[in-house]
Amino acid sequence: MMFGFLPFTLVLHVMIFIDTHTHLYDEQLLSDYEQINRAVSAGVERMYMPNCDSGTIGPMLLLADKYPQQCMPMMGLHPCYVKDDYMNELSVVSNWLNDRKFSAIGEIGLDYYWDRTWKDQQIEAFEYQIDLALQHKLPIVIHSRESTPDCINIVERKQKGSLKGIFHCFSGTLDEAVAIVNLGFCLGIGGVITYKKSFLPELLKSISIESIVLETDAPYLAPVPHRGKRNESSYIPIIAAKVAEVYGVSIDEVAEVTTANAIRVFEE
Repeated sequence: MMFGFLPFTLVLHVMIFIDTHTHLYDEQLLSDYEQINRAVSAGVERMYMPNCDSGTIGPMLLLADKYPQQCMPMMGLHPCYVKDDYMNELSVVSNWLNDRKFSAIGEIGLDYYWDRTWKDQQIEAFEYQIDLALQHKLPIVIHSRESTPDCINIVERKQKGSLKGIFHCFSGTLDEAVAIVNLGFCLGIGGVITYKKSFLPELLKSISIESIVLETDAPYLAPVPHRGKRNESSYIPIIAAKVAEVYGVSIDEVAEVTTANAIRVFEE
């Protein structure tokens, strides 16, 4: 007797994630190249690296050149690095944008948490770098610690229809979240959403999943159960699992939607 076997095609479904904000070049991570392999093994195919100042450009570009398909560099001056030499730092940013391709201007913005001494200069640097983003047709990635209303107001003033980006590590109110979404921006959601006292799970119930992207901010803000330890991009699926719980959807859907959102920010 002969047995016939129906032909079939086995399709393996692989979840693809994007970490929209990770400091892979940080000294806590730079020597550990296995972190990149662990992230890719976890389905995190692309990792976007925000710059801080002229001192972080070298190590960031080292990774970008070594892993050009996975490690995507941004260019910008972080608000916490705005000091008396900020005009020179902004010139460095501008010159690099003319010399090489970057995925975004970032991370830029305002930080009133640590020190308000350089508040006026932070605002000037933020506005200048938004103008660079408009000139180079690039998205922006915004740091807005204790300064979200001012960041929203500045973006609103600069928004002429083409400005887009992410409010990284969002920690504002629901009204602020709605204002950000109405400006055409996404909210960056990271490990904080897994913390017991986080307000994010409740807030996100009023925000469409189409308006969020995933991030780690590695090596900082590791999700539970790694809280207090070094964060890394391979933990993105942990964050995605909590987002799936909040929205009552599968982690596959979270992967699909947030990855599409990130591509829309960085590549369209």
